[in-house]
Amino acid sequence: MLLRTLSTTLVGCALLAAPLAASAADRGPSTPEERQQALEYIQHFQADPLNPALKPEVQWLTMWSIEIPDVHVYICLLDKLPKGDKKDSQTLFTALILSQLQFALQNPDKQNDKLAQLEAGIEGELRIYELLLKAKPKDRQPDIDDLIQRREAGTLAQYVKERAAAACKF
Repeated sequence: MLLRTLSTTLVGCALLAAPLAASAADRGPSTPEERQQALEYIQHFQADPLNPALKPEVQWLTMWSIEIPDVHVYICLLDKLPKGDKKDSQTLFTALILSQLQFALQNPDKQNDKLAQLEAGIEGELRIYELLLKAKPKDRQPDIDDLIQRREAGTLAQYVKERAAAACKF
């Protein structure tokens, strides 16, 4: 299910990005106002990830992040992340990507630190997962619970580094 959802999402992004490639080439870097707007939209999502009224904001973030040439989000999926057996997989994937975008915007000096960006993404995904569990405690996902245990034990960063080296080649 996650692979299907992820494939659909990535294909959709690719289809949207194709016509934007030409306009992105003409587009200048993001503006301070746009970066501020993006951070506000990310905070809205993080506060209420299931709110359907936020869909236009998430869509704007997606399109904007594709168009701008100066901020990059590196997508790398580690194994042992949600397998799509729960309906919140799309929300968790969105949390991962938006948390990475947030990190890139807040840390321009670490723009090319793919590992730090991925760690921030996973931390953001875990926060959203914990928020979702408050509303639906039965929707536990063992692989994500394992990541939370690693975070609490102080071993998450090392685990992400090892998995990224194998899965993402960085």
